[in-house]
Amino acid sequence: MENIFSLENKVALVTGGSYGIGFSIAVALSEAGARIVFNDINKDLVGKGIEEYHKLGINASGYVFDVTDEDSVNKHISLIEKEVGVINILVNNAGIIKRIPMHEMSAAEFRQVIDIDLNGPFIVAKAVIPSMIKAGGGKIINICSMMSELGRETVSAYAAAKGGLKMLTKNIASEYGGFNIQCNGLGPGYIATPQTAPLREEGHPFNSFIIAKTPAARWGTPEDLKGPAIFLASGASDFVNGHILYVDGGILAYIGKQP
Repeated sequence: MENIFSLENKVALVTGGSYGIGFSIAVALSEAGARIVFNDINKDLVGKGIEEYHKLGINASGYVFDVTDEDSVNKHISLIEKEVGVINILVNNAGIIKRIPMHEMSAAEFRQVIDIDLNGPFIVAKAVIPSMIKAGGGKIINICSMMSELGRETVSAYAAAKGGLKMLTKNIASEYGGFNIQCNGLGPGYIATPQTAPLREEGHPFNSFIIAKTPAARWGTPEDLKGPAIFLASGASDFVNGHILYVDGGILAYIGKQP
């Protein structure tokens, strides 16, 4: 069984992998044997990311590029292939959210979210697919969201982007499944990270709301994403394609507690 989930001799690129969910997923893939490559938008983030990986004994390689810049992405994917090796596993994690009521959001702000959260995964996936085909296969994991399925106040751009990413995931699976490329989505629920710490304070209405809406009655942790990420990156999921695996404690299955 260990061989089914092994990522030995695999190269995994995690976009936006300096911190947060991307960092946690990269650590999991490393623990399963993968060589980790990550990028971020600026030198400071990449430098801090490398420090955090090294603290855990992970020899990660970091690159500075913008996932929305097609020329830069193509240049850096070629560089990674020369310096590290062909990318066997791509995790499209880089993304942003702007919490602005739709009637107050400018078209430029909407486009920025769509560009990073949807066009970025398209650009990076397009850059790695040719070498995956030549190598005989590969794994693409798009970090989707419960907003791939649900709407919510102030996140119109994010929900539109993640809904589009869900369908991009299905289409990559449809178009490249014949080349032994599996493209699936990983949809985290509400995860306890430093960024969500203020929302999780005792007595905060949003904290109470999430706990009441989740059958597991708790926030998720970055560790909750490790097993699902390894599954989608490994040979264990070789006949799983175009699927969105929601790691949400059951929120999407649950109507919520009666008041």
